[in-house]
Amino acid sequence: MIPADLERAVYGMYATHALRIADRHGVFEYLTRHSGESAGKIAAALTVDEDTLERLLLVLSAFGVLDAEGGCYALAADVRPYVDRADPRYLMGFVDHLIDDTAGQFGQLSGYLHVGKVETDRDEPAPFEAIYRDDESVGRFLGAMWGLSHHVSHELAALADLSGARQLIDVGGASGPFSVAALQAFPQLRSTVFDLPQVGPHLAARSAEHGLDDRLAFTAGDFFHDPLPAGDCFAFGYILSDWDDQTCATLLRKAYEACLPGGRVLIMERLFDDDRGGPLATAVMNLSMHIETQGRHRTAAEYLDLLRQAGFADGTVRRSSGDKHLIIGRRATSGSER
Repeated sequence: MIPADLERAVYGMYATHALRIADRHGVFEYLTRHSGESAGKIAAALTVDEDTLERLLLVLSAFGVLDAEGGCYALAADVRPYVDRADPRYLMGFVDHLIDDTAGQFGQLSGYLHVGKVETDRDEPAPFEAIYRDDESVGRFLGAMWGLSHHVSHELAALADLSGARQLIDVGGASGPFSVAALQAFPQLRSTVFDLPQVGPHLAARSAEHGLDDRLAFTAGDFFHDPLPAGDCFAFGYILSDWDDQTCATLLRKAYEACLPGGRVLIMERLFDDDRGGPLATAVMNLSMHIETQGRHRTAAEYLDLLRQAGFADGTVRRSSGDKHLIIGRRATSGSER
């Protein structure tokens, strides 16, 4: 008998694909409204093949996504928010990204093991050139990041306590998951997302969707080559894990130089445990960062050290109830720091 953990690892690819197919064919949407239905009834309502559907349902129930009793299926209670399109925790955009973009790059790992990432990727486009290759790819990526980030952003904004801030600069802020959450929580705040030009229309759509046109702005730029706009709070939401330590130190120093005295920087990231033994999602995404970007995930102590190198002081860590957490650094009110 294969050990249970190994069995789930071996067969996990089936679960990932079953999730996407079920979502695309309306199975989860149906089960959010009609819990405890048979495969036949679900198939009839969705006009899909009953045999194929039942096989999908059996896989999803074996993985704990569905509850099955007496031949009837229902969403597991703790799963429902993440497959419900109306819930801000909806996760299927990220599943699309994993299948459409990430999975095809796993073949590179063999080359990485033999000769290293730099040599293997020598003739490959830069990480975000592929992701931002066309508007469809940009939209898919930004949708995945919104799904992963927006819900927890409300908690992270509260942990940051932005009541004293006036101008947030959301560096690489994509379609604004953190900016939107912060602006909804703190009415005195204004935010500017600083990102590549391709992001602009997608941010504008989110801004209009949430009625924030007068408070949420966009500045197009490349944070490697362009100065950051001035502000009293800088956010790096899942940006620094895309880059190596030297690049992170450079980006944080740019934020320090653009930060008003007394201001602060917010780093929002998955964090490794101090012994790097987990959590699982951080370990998995650390491998994904190696494949898709030039970065890695870090411990809280490593981020605090990067903040100190950039000139920020009073580094603190505030952990959320989820898998993404907040590290804060402050710029002193005087100009006496380095």
